[in-house]
Amino acid sequence: MPAMSKVLIVGCGGREHALAWAIKNSTRVGSIFVAPGNAGTDKLKKCTNISLNISDHEELIRWCKEEEIDLVVVGPEVPLAEGLSDVLMQAGIPCFGPSAKAAMLESSKSFAKSFMERHGIPTARWRSFTDCDEAVAHICSAPYEALVVKASGLAAGKGVIVARTKDEACGAVREILQKRVFGKAGETVVIEELLEGEEVSCLAFSDSRSICMMPPAQDHKRLLDANLGPNTGGMGAYCPCSLVSDAELKRIARDVMQKTVDGMRSEGAPYVGVLYAGLMLTADGAKVLEFNCRFGDPETQVILPLLKNDLYMTLRACVAQKLPSALPVWDHTLSAVGVVVVVNGYPGSYKKGIPITDLPATASNTCIFHAGTSLVDGCLVTSGGRVLAVVTTSTSLSSASKTANWMAGEVKFQGAFFRRDISAKALQRSATGSKMSYKSCGVDIGAGDALVEGIKPLSLATARAGCVGSIGGFAGLFDLAAAGYSDALLVSGTDGVGTKLKVAQDCGIHTSVGIDLVAMCVNDVLASAAEPLFFLDYFACGALDGSVTLEVISGVTRGCQLAGCALLGGETAEMPGMYRAGEYDLAGFAVGAVERRQNFPQIADISEGDVVIGVASSGLHSNGFSMVRTIVEMSHLSYSDASPFGTSCTLGDDLLTPTKIYSKSLLPVLRSGRVRAYAHITGGGLLGNIPRILPQGFAVLLNASLWQIPPVFAWLQHIGEVGEEEMLKTFNLGVGVVLISSALHADSVFAHLAQQGEAAWRIGTVVLQQGDAGSVVQVANLGESLRKSLQLCDVASLNGGPRAKSQQRPRTKVGVLISGTGTNLQALIDHTQAPSNNSAAAIRLVISNVESAPGLDRAKKAGISTLVISHKGFKSRLEFDVAVDRALRAAGVELVCLAGFMRILTGDFVRKWHGHLINVHPSLLPSFKGMNAHQLALDAGVRLTGCSVHFVEEEVDAGAIIVQEAVPILHGDDVEKLSERVKTAEHVAFPRALELVASRRAVLHDDGKIHWSNS
Repeated sequence: MPAMSKVLIVGCGGREHALAWAIKNSTRVGSIFVAPGNAGTDKLKKCTNISLNISDHEELIRWCKEEEIDLVVVGPEVPLAEGLSDVLMQAGIPCFGPSAKAAMLESSKSFAKSFMERHGIPTARWRSFTDCDEAVAHICSAPYEALVVKASGLAAGKGVIVARTKDEACGAVREILQKRVFGKAGETVVIEELLEGEEVSCLAFSDSRSICMMPPAQDHKRLLDANLGPNTGGMGAYCPCSLVSDAELKRIARDVMQKTVDGMRSEGAPYVGVLYAGLMLTADGAKVLEFNCRFGDPETQVILPLLKNDLYMTLRACVAQKLPSALPVWDHTLSAVGVVVVVNGYPGSYKKGIPITDLPATASNTCIFHAGTSLVDGCLVTSGGRVLAVVTTSTSLSSASKTANWMAGEVKFQGAFFRRDISAKALQRSATGSKMSYKSCGVDIGAGDALVEGIKPLSLATARAGCVGSIGGFAGLFDLAAAGYSDALLVSGTDGVGTKLKVAQDCGIHTSVGIDLVAMCVNDVLASAAEPLFFLDYFACGALDGSVTLEVISGVTRGCQLAGCALLGGETAEMPGMYRAGEYDLAGFAVGAVERRQNFPQIADISEGDVVIGVASSGLHSNGFSMVRTIVEMSHLSYSDASPFGTSCTLGDDLLTPTKIYSKSLLPVLRSGRVRAYAHITGGGLLGNIPRILPQGFAVLLNASLWQIPPVFAWLQHIGEVGEEEMLKTFNLGVGVVLISSALHADSVFAHLAQQGEAAWRIGTVVLQQGDAGSVVQVANLGESLRKSLQLCDVASLNGGPRAKSQQRPRTKVGVLISGTGTNLQALIDHTQAPSNNSAAAIRLVISNVESAPGLDRAKKAGISTLVISHKGFKSRLEFDVAVDRALRAAGVELVCLAGFMRILTGDFVRKWHGHLINVHPSLLPSFKGMNAHQLALDAGVRLTGCSVHFVEEEVDAGAIIVQEAVPILHGDDVEKLSERVKTAEHVAFPRALELVASRRAVLHDDGKIHWSNS
């Protein structure tokens, strides 16, 4: 059994009590020392308060080594700013907390603002000053409300003044710079724009590369209810804060926290510890108000009670730069409310040593975290302004709030005071809907309306005789008489696509499942010889992604065209909380018609000796995908790997082959009287569907050697070790439809199928069933046929071993978007088409928004397909981007390069192609973003510039950098000369970056970071 760990916690407040309380629950921790601690930590199990001079680094190192301390956790900001983490780590003592350089994010507000500006992190407009007159002049003349005045240094959480008027702001500047009310911390002031919105606290663990967000919290800084009175260190908090949606938290993680960690690392200050961002949720998104380099107080007191696993292991993993190995797990069913009890006079002067005469009893869902308390002669007394925090957790925020307020009222000492409205605004929003909209709850009616407008032209493309009106009304109308029916029976069918959707969502390919949806429904109504007339779809998701939805519906419309039916209407349901990000579900409804006199199926006429005809499937169709996905996981292949089925496609492409639609090819023969019955081989396979069309007492004998079983089924059976009967019950095995015909008519049926281009085989015969218990469907030679089909599969994949990289996946299909001469396009063409390069990329399509772009001729000369999609022919950027997206998808493009494409892409397009969209920018990012990069470099007087190839994010020039190529700025350079040399560098960097991404040696993860691989 490993030795129990020893932990030292530095600090004496409520935050440190909460940290000790959480760490003591670790089974790996034997003892905790708190320096200096408080009366609460003194009574805590495993904990001992000690007196150490934290500023005496040599003495502290000696003590830690003598006590064999395994981890030091630094609570307050001052020791971090003074370099405590640096000296401990240099001495070989693991310390959770950033270096002094990294802690400048908190210790110097001026540094933090400059850092955010350098790295494109959203924040308020600002300037810093050391001269009082200049600061005052700026407040009076700034083109924004310059009403936030901050002491740049550490001021114990009290160095921020949010003024109501310019005079008040100027007064605050004079207090800081002239009267030195904050001492050295106020040698520089930062003047910021006053932002409007709700303030929230977002904290993340960092190991210098990876981050992991904690649940968002909301602090209450003002002393009095209704956010009145002076600022304090915090009068209470609650967690989680519902103002921050899951989607917004992901954006904060990507655009604020990860950018900050990456930026600090790039500037030589790897950030290990907790990164705390105080944010304002503005109409333009979340913006950083301030950074703290440690756990927040009182946020920590309401966040840690929601932690379900071992905090100590997460802290150790951060220090070891292995955070992903010990990620925290949070209880999302609970809310926590913490109310801080303070001394009368706080945050000004106050009395210490006041006896605390009574504290409420705690239960399993309540905690009291001490802050300004100490023991004097065994008596509990106050020793600070913020005395303690009472914290309650509950599945109801209202219940947690009520209990916390009651407990705060039971804390007894002279002059005790607390706010009674902690979390009140959140409760009000929940109860009354104040300032709440359907959109704020996750349902965007406007986006839904826009989607309907986008679907209308798709729907019109499916119009047929009988359609009345268009989509968008409450119901769809269809005129049977206009469709040619006089005495019709209506036939309906409904179905979904099942877990094939998971494969589509994992691959980011959504058109094919729309076709599947139509196929599964119309193939069913064919069983009654019904002509499919119209179709309705149901699309459900957690958050509407317009581009994905349009892609699915475009597949539905394509399916309707193949079936000859009209897309008459549908429903799009946006249901936050029901589906995870990127997930959706589908259901379809087909209605067909057949004249009453049409006698089909003729099940009663089926007799012994009738011929069983198998009509070929296109592959798996849409059944059995729960098993398929499990087997793919067993194979250790990914959907982007080369298909093992002997095709030139990826595994994902092959699995997503759309279900064949048989309406147009089979309907005439079904109505001809030459076919007695039709079975759609869907869920239940051959064994489950053929019995549905047989009269009682009959069976079929099938011979698997008489039809062609596609290799996909043989591969699944082999890798999954699936039994033959299970294969027959689950899959179609290459037979999408079974027809039963008399021997007299069988040849004419085959002739019709051949004329329609349908592959079909005589696969068996109708026989009398042998006894009541006899099998209705008997299949001979299945094992032998599967083994023959298996020979067409990739040998290495059958052995479960990885293939050589040169054989592992086909070349990545690339699309290039251009607007001009195409010199970068030419560099990409030259690289990918040179045999000596053995490139992992193949350019399949070049799209230009300008018909006369010379780059189109370059592509044509190289034998590459071109397409002109002029933006002038579309009403909106979104419509234009949807058209470009469709063209790329239709060409099978997997990776998009922007090579001088002079259009700003919408967020929908960028999100859709996230991780598969790269651009080249003519500067060494993050410097000189946007237009005029060369002029900006010359104006800045830098001696080095260059180009950067990066993944594209919604923010301009902000994505993860793949390749950079440096170019010196020479004496006498102007924009034209510099541009030419940078362009030459681009012709080197862009192909290199393309190769890295196409070969998957550079893969962008969801957190916005690149995962690098050497293989």
